[in-house]
Amino acid sequence: MPNTFVLLFAILALIALATWLVPGGKYETHLVDGRQLVDPASFHYVDSKPQGLVALLKSPIKGFVESAQIIGFVLFVGGAFAVLQRTEAIDTLIRSIVRAHAHSPTVRALVIPVFVTMFSLGGATFGMNEEVIPFILIFVPLALALGYDTVTGVSIPFLGSQVGFGAAFLNPFNVGIAQGIAGVPVFSGMGYRLIVWASATFVTIAFLMWYAARVKRNPALSPTYVLDQAKRQEMPAVSAHEHERMTRRHAAVLGIFALTLGAMVVGVVQYGWFIDEIAALFLAMAIVVGLVARLGTDNWVAAFMQGVKDLAPTALVIAIARATMVIAREANIIDTMLHELLPLVQSSHPVFAAQKMYLIQSVINFFIHSGSGQAALTMPIMAPLADLVGVSRQTAILAFQLGELSTPMIPTSGITVGVLALARIPWLTWAKWMIPLQLIYLVLALLLLIPPVLMGWN
Repeated sequence: MPNTFVLLFAILALIALATWLVPGGKYETHLVDGRQLVDPASFHYVDSKPQGLVALLKSPIKGFVESAQIIGFVLFVGGAFAVLQRTEAIDTLIRSIVRAHAHSPTVRALVIPVFVTMFSLGGATFGMNEEVIPFILIFVPLALALGYDTVTGVSIPFLGSQVGFGAAFLNPFNVGIAQGIAGVPVFSGMGYRLIVWASATFVTIAFLMWYAARVKRNPALSPTYVLDQAKRQEMPAVSAHEHERMTRRHAAVLGIFALTLGAMVVGVVQYGWFIDEIAALFLAMAIVVGLVARLGTDNWVAAFMQGVKDLAPTALVIAIARATMVIAREANIIDTMLHELLPLVQSSHPVFAAQKMYLIQSVINFFIHSGSGQAALTMPIMAPLADLVGVSRQTAILAFQLGELSTPMIPTSGITVGVLALARIPWLTWAKWMIPLQLIYLVLALLLLIPPVLMGWN
């Protein structure tokens, strides 16, 4: 099986080939309340700009430039977490949870539901997305120590945040922007969205608990079994450290870490913090942790640089994933593909029309996996289209949201491939594992779109 780099470049080459076959097209935009909105009636064909070999080879560096902010975020946060791990406070915490997990049925039953719900709430409220990347460094070793596998360790924070983001009820980056563009009161309809979020989160928790229990009984069933064997050899045995308990210094470091996470949530929700502020926050955390743990300057720098080095491949993966968007945009084919998909929405019944909207948004999500970017491009078209096919605009917004449930599987998402690269899971391995859950999400989304149409949800 090809690794992530080969697979992404193959997809990049296919998109470049499509630019020779798909005609160029464009929707005109106009400024409304500070936002660039697409005029649904303005589509026209423009000169196509096929992307050749030179453009294909240049696209990764362009993707790197356009992703510079998130790449920098990943490297800085990776360095900060390496400093945190150098203090061994996280290792001590993991061993404490493992001991509690071994002796308490309550802890065993609550580990997955509690953490998945926490991350899902983060996605549903303040749009937790890129912020989940650092947690992979914590939950993978935790899952392995508890007898699970790397897939479980990745899924708890990643799927939790992504299902919360896609089924959000208070997320300003998709619900807020989409409702504002569609002319719907911002954050209205929260009652039914809470039902959608609870349903999607429950399904995710149930699936992960079933899978984790299955792998714990028979580790060889894990798709990352061989990888996990190697990772466990790198981890210190819990039994060898039974005598080691949490020290005051460890507690202080973990307290600083907890305060950092709390500050991140408050900053994002109350003050609109984004990647720059969060990266600065984690850098400050690393400095304070280094001082409290008395690591010394040489030890601190060595730890930070090791974290940056470990995440360098992840940075390149994010750049190549972004390059797919660069190729499609520079060839002027994104608007054309959107225009050609729209007639497919028309149906004999509004329920089917709403479900088709969801399927179309899922396809669009392959190319545009930014919640705000996708809302800005599609809602000016989908909102009036919903009026024509007998679907409320509130339902059209929900269809757009649910389309984002495909993000954890698509290889063009920088977050998805970045998380997988960090966990050292090949994309194809992850995709095979995700297929059953993705089908469950598909059926769930189709079912959740029926009640709003029948009750005329406005």
